[in-house]
Amino acid sequence: MNFPGTISKWAITSAALVGCALITGCHTVATPSDLVRGKGYQPQNIYTESAALPKNIRRVVVLPLTCNENDETLADGRASLEPVLLSEFIKTKKFEVVTSDAAFLKNRSGRADWTTEEVLPPDLFTLLRENSACDAVLFARLTVFRAYPPMEIGWRLRLVNAETGHTIWAADEVFNGGERSVKSGARTHQLLADREAAGAPDEWFMQNSPAKFGQYTAASLFSTLPTR
Repeated sequence: MNFPGTISKWAITSAALVGCALITGCHTVATPSDLVRGKGYQPQNIYTESAALPKNIRRVVVLPLTCNENDETLADGRASLEPVLLSEFIKTKKFEVVTSDAAFLKNRSGRADWTTEEVLPPDLFTLLRENSACDAVLFARLTVFRAYPPMEIGWRLRLVNAETGHTIWAADEVFNGGERSVKSGARTHQLLADREAAGAPDEWFMQNSPAKFGQYTAASLFSTLPTR
C-alpha cells in the first residue's frame, strides 16, 4: 500500500577518555565523529492523516505483534522484538499506552490478534473501547527479520482511531543494516541512548544485537508520528 565561553559535556568526556588512555593504557572509547558517518536513514513509506494528532486521541491500546507464523525466523523475531516495540512506543510520551486483554479478545472475537490487512470483526473497535477505554488502536506486524549482520528488520504499523476507524498514521518500512544511511542512523541512536545512560557507545552491539537494532528501527518510525 502506498502511503500518501563554556566547555561542552562531550569535550570534557573526550578529554577524560584521552587522559585515561595515556595514563592507564586502557582502550579508548569511540567518539561521536567515529560513530556517525553520513546522514541517517529517513523513513519514506509513511502516512499521516494530519500534521497534528487529534486532541481526543490520548489512550492507545497496542494489539499483539503479528507475523507470518509459518516462518520460524519471523516467529523468533516477534518474541524478542514485541517488548522492544512497546517500549519505544511508550517512550514517545504522546499517549497513555496499554496492552490489549488477550483473553477478553479471544473470548469475544475468537482471536487475540488482528492485522489491518484482513477483514476485521465489525465490532472489534467497540470491544476494544469497552475493554480498555481506548481512543485509538495500534496494529503492528513484523514483516522482515534477520538476526545476523547485516541485520534487517521490517515493520508494518498502523494507528487507527477507535471511534471512526480512520487511519491516523501508518508506516511500512524495512531497515537493512548493510546500508550506509541505516548504519549511520543506528550509530546515532545508540550514541544518544548511551549518553543518556551515562555509558559508552559500543559499535559491536549496534551491528550485532537484534534488540539494539530493533530499538533504533522502532524509534525511527515512531519519530514520524504527528505532533502532539
